[in-house]
Amino acid sequence: MGREYIELPTMQPDGRLYQNMQLQTVEALIPNAPFETCHAADLLELPNGDLLAVWFAGSDEGNADISIVLSRLEAGASAWSSPVKVSDDDTRSEQNPSLFLKSENEIWLIYTAQVSRTPENNPFFNLQYTAEIRCKKSFDNGKTWGATTVLFDRPGSFCRQKIQVLASGRYVFGNWICFPDESRNGSDITVIQISDDEGKTWREVQMPESAGRVHANLTEVRPGVLVALMRSRFADNIYRSVSEDNGETWSAPVRTELPNNNSSISAIRLQSGAIAMVYNPVRYNDDCTKTVWPQQRCPVEIAISEDEGVTWNYRRVVEHGEGFEGRYNDINNKRYEYPVMMQGKDGSIHVAYSANSRQNIKYVCVDEAWIRGAEVCSGAENLPEYPRQRI
Repeated sequence: MGREYIELPTMQPDGRLYQNMQLQTVEALIPNAPFETCHAADLLELPNGDLLAVWFAGSDEGNADISIVLSRLEAGASAWSSPVKVSDDDTRSEQNPSLFLKSENEIWLIYTAQVSRTPENNPFFNLQYTAEIRCKKSFDNGKTWGATTVLFDRPGSFCRQKIQVLASGRYVFGNWICFPDESRNGSDITVIQISDDEGKTWREVQMPESAGRVHANLTEVRPGVLVALMRSRFADNIYRSVSEDNGETWSAPVRTELPNNNSSISAIRLQSGAIAMVYNPVRYNDDCTKTVWPQQRCPVEIAISEDEGVTWNYRRVVEHGEGFEGRYNDINNKRYEYPVMMQGKDGSIHVAYSANSRQNIKYVCVDEAWIRGAEVCSGAENLPEYPRQRI
């Protein structure tokens, strides 16, 4: 007689919040229908407690039907809404959205728009060197959006992370510039956009020796002192740069101990004062003259640093994928990539990433204690002061 088994329930892409009893997380697959693919999510908590998620969706990255879409998890609700298209250019590929809460009643949606791929214009690699950075604004909690404006028109301008507001009131916005060459984006450079009039005007400063180190995540660790953590086009490690003058000048990027597979990362300063980062803990190369684009983008891990991003002594896997490891079979995992994270007013850490090889946006909610391995943590006020010991 054969054994009988109990089938575990499978999370559906219906936006419903599920309790993962094994990992002790809250999770959801945000609906993406009717779009074929989805990628590059961002999250924002509104003053009323709603959560917004945006990403780009359509047939395939680089095509003209790639647009920015938005989903909402209302405060107290148990499911994310179906996505609504919010960008409006059917001739360009609109990508990499971020949401900036300028004030209680004003949200900025910032994203890239590049010339779309066509049979007549189908380059060897991509057309990111044609991109500009655009902006739309909402004054009703993201329900409607105003006219599209161009924020940065320098050809090749790209972005991924949010505008950051410093203690001084200065706005800083990490960008990078793509060039029309044969480097497969290995020549991309990091630039920091600075505004001292709340985004009315901007000026650009370039990070030295930053070719191939992009997606700068900017965190203010002390008043006027900023840390940038960056993706590597060479698929070696995450890089770190420091500014001690409110973003005016930057140190040359140096390798951190954390691996990188030439995929996007996300870093924030937690309410506790530590830096948290979500990323793929995978590397494939040591030659910083060689651009590498591995297909492997799994697992997803969250790490915490207590020394401004120099060392990362707390790490926990939030997405195991299909569980394959090893040189010859890790490619069997689907792609779980481009994670983003934010911390809510209640201390919850909200994470989203492209899942199942860009079929879904997955949402996961944890807290700092979950990453550290503490048994309970109702908020940042319960964490011990520096220097911290393992909880």
